[in-house]
Amino acid sequence: MNYLFLAGVMKRSEMVEETRSKLIGAARKAFAERGYAAASMDEITASVGLTRGALYHNFGDKKGLLQAVVDQIDGEMAARAHASGSKKKNIWDGLLAEGVAYIEMALNPEVQRIVLLDGPAVLGDPSQWPSQNSCLQSTIVALQELIEQGAIKPINAEAAARLLNGAALNAALWIAASPDPKSVVGKAVEAFLLMANGLRVSE
Repeated sequence: MNYLFLAGVMKRSEMVEETRSKLIGAARKAFAERGYAAASMDEITASVGLTRGALYHNFGDKKGLLQAVVDQIDGEMAARAHASGSKKKNIWDGLLAEGVAYIEMALNPEVQRIVLLDGPAVLGDPSQWPSQNSCLQSTIVALQELIEQGAIKPINAEAAARLLNGAALNAALWIAASPDPKSVVGKAVEAFLLMANGLRVSE
């Protein structure tokens, strides 16, 4: 075993990860402040002492860099939503809390601009993003368990999960696109909860 070779490989891997992290951080700041279209690749790379070549090598192009930034923020959003849900006493309340938390995160200016406005415009349908698919799968698992418990009506779990997640996502998109997001969020949350509770079995 060539330990010097392995050490060199690990060092290069760390450098690549550090470069990616710097570029994502710089792009996240630029996209939040100026928007995707106005953010300059030269300014992004120069702000962290790198070149366009580093950006192209790691992300392919500016669109690839946006994808990486969106993935990072979307992952953080999913984690925060999950944390909200984990505080609840049962699976159903947790599921609703996750949906509400996701909707309310649309009030965050960074989330609004990068994930909910520029993201769909440049990267396409958010429901097809890898991060959204991960959320979908966890929602399916939760709904299947609730169906087995008899807590919600016997419905196709994937269909229900797609509709629930789609409702939360579209509510967030509505808030982000609104001239007055704060005036919309309460309406969106109320409608989401009323729709979701239609799945529950009457007690």
